[in-house]
Amino acid sequence: MLKIGLTGGICCGKSTVSRIFETLNIPVIDADEIAHQLVAIGQPALAELKRLFSSNILNKDGSLNRSMLRELIFSDPEKKQLLENLLHPLIYEALNEAVKQIKNTPYCIICVPLLLETNMTHLVDRILVVDCSVETQIMRLQKRDNMSLKSIQSIIDNQVTRTFRRAKADDLIDNSETNNRLAEHIKTLHNFYHSLSTRQDKLVCE
Repeated sequence: MLKIGLTGGICCGKSTVSRIFETLNIPVIDADEIAHQLVAIGQPALAELKRLFSSNILNKDGSLNRSMLRELIFSDPEKKQLLENLLHPLIYEALNEAVKQIKNTPYCIICVPLLLETNMTHLVDRILVVDCSVETQIMRLQKRDNMSLKSIQSIIDNQVTRTFRRAKADDLIDNSETNNRLAEHIKTLHNFYHSLSTRQDKLVCE
């Protein structure tokens, strides 16, 4: 089975692309969803986050206040490193286990926003980057989360640059506002990945 690593900057449209692949009956494993499960109420990782960053990062019901945590880590590199040291090994272990459960499909999508930042590209066979301009990222983030420009810029600055991400891409999707051919582009990639998977299977059998 071919493993496609889907990545891109914040608000570039990874979720939209994932949903279109799912309509083509391709399984999608989402690192963000796994991370949410790991820090749900009652999970050991949430208790460890509370120990590391105090109960201020929790809502009244004991759930994680993601906005508070995000503000905290993007304003303090040491706290960001603590968070990554805790969660990233757990996330990638869960990703590997999820991949093992997938059967009877030519390829799967593994959506990892920080695939390049965490140097975990060895988990996948190809890198599919969803891209848009920084200006579009900022506009979408302001609309979605009503964040300050300073906070948005801090998040973007903590990710690899757009130029670096595009250079590492095996495949690239332009998800700018003017792109109305997104589904068509993904269908083309879908057929291409089918073909690659078939060739991969033949090589294994030879």
